[in-house]
Amino acid sequence: MKITALALAFILFTSSCLLPGCAYAQNLPALGDTGREDLSPAMERKLGEEIMIGIRNDRDYIDDAVCAEYLNDFGARLLEHHQEARGDANYDFYFFAVRDTNLNAFALPGGFIGVHSALILAAQTESELASVLAHEIGHVAQRHIARMIGSQKQDALIPIAAMILAALLMRSNPDAAMAMAIGGEGFMVQRQLDFSQNAEREADRVGLQILRDGGFDPSGMVAFFARMQTSSRGYSDNMPAFLRTHPLTSERIADIQSRIQSETFKKHDDSPEYQLFRARIRVLQDTSTQGLLDTQAYFNDQLTRAASLKTHDVAASYGLAFVAYQNKQLASAQSLLDQARKQAGFASVFFTNLQLSIVLSGNQPQVALDAARAAIGEYPTSHGIGNQYADALIANHQTQQAITYLRDQTLMYRKDFGLQLELAKAYAAAGNEALQHLALAEALALTGAISPALDQLSIARRSPDGSFYDHAMIDALERDLKERFKEELEEQLRKEKEKEKEKEQEKNKNR
Repeated sequence: MKITALALAFILFTSSCLLPGCAYAQNLPALGDTGREDLSPAMERKLGEEIMIGIRNDRDYIDDAVCAEYLNDFGARLLEHHQEARGDANYDFYFFAVRDTNLNAFALPGGFIGVHSALILAAQTESELASVLAHEIGHVAQRHIARMIGSQKQDALIPIAAMILAALLMRSNPDAAMAMAIGGEGFMVQRQLDFSQNAEREADRVGLQILRDGGFDPSGMVAFFARMQTSSRGYSDNMPAFLRTHPLTSERIADIQSRIQSETFKKHDDSPEYQLFRARIRVLQDTSTQGLLDTQAYFNDQLTRAASLKTHDVAASYGLAFVAYQNKQLASAQSLLDQARKQAGFASVFFTNLQLSIVLSGNQPQVALDAARAAIGEYPTSHGIGNQYADALIANHQTQQAITYLRDQTLMYRKDFGLQLELAKAYAAAGNEALQHLALAEALALTGAISPALDQLSIARRSPDGSFYDHAMIDALERDLKERFKEELEEQLRKEKEKEKEKEQEKNKNR
């Protein structure tokens, strides 16, 4: 895809699309007052949440609980020794994956970090993946977005969000992205580019510190950078320096090598689940009929190579099992999963999740419930296993137990719209119409769909089984959503007035 200089300016550092990586620094760089004054940490988080609404509604967002858990546990390991990266607002970082064939990762304001599926597949080791995530954590820790828009006001959040979303849209719809970007407010192109290059170098320094303290191998960054350089050959390093948002790959590789050459080699053993995670992402990257056929062929080729070396490829066996499950070939999926488990010799939430998916799809409710009870005992904090446990309870007509369990979960994870959808399913199975639609309204509100959420509340209010307490909850949520809806309308009207004013000024200027 051809990216113009203007598009690059709007992409800025929100996407480390060219070359995410890291370098070393003893201390986190000091920040000026500009970013703190003009975009507070709380407003930064709000902006990030607004952008995430659009991302979660995108069909390329990988909504897979097991993969999300792995990524977020992985990110938590990086942050364990650098809690200061969470900032004054104590950001609760969230890591997620999107389907995309470009090697890319990006940081959003407020602690949201996205990774393209192709980058996950390109990262051969956990240290390589950690180098990317650590770099993006560096962007968030240094509040680069707040510093970028230091001269703007907090009431400019909507145009800023449009600018950032434009960068993300570039991968699939460049025309729409450009229209979005042009409608947003930003700095002059060169100032943005200059800032972005400095931000990348700063994120490199902070990122390497995070990477090293997290126990990962810094030399993995060099290998990954070299792979990134090869994939982008003829693009990033040949582009004039003043049209790049990121420093040259060759410059950054040299910088990293010079910073780590005096360090003692640190071997990092990948967790046994890393390759299972990559295998699952490979399947989820393209679940079309042809995509699954291509993925199946890839895993079969991997097994053939492993057999020639008289070894086992557990991830390939697991990948084939997951492909078979996606194709609804449950007997084959079970056989391949059993094979992968036998070869592995270790327990994994990836194995358990797929096992439960197979038995839940195979009309074996009691078997599924027995397996889910054992699984929830082994993985009590797993959202994916928790949802499957609730599904198994519902399948066995134990709806009240499912409701009790899910309500407890929603109290702990208030912003998990998936839990609200699961709770709505449980209420529907129990025949509780009012609470079913209330839960649907909660789920829709968490995704930013305010108008449909209000519609669900209207249905909930008309439901004949609603109690006084139910109506009190409906009223409270409705007041909150109507206030949010009013604010959105006012913001929309303000933007329309500003556009009309700009058009009028442009007409007067051309007269």
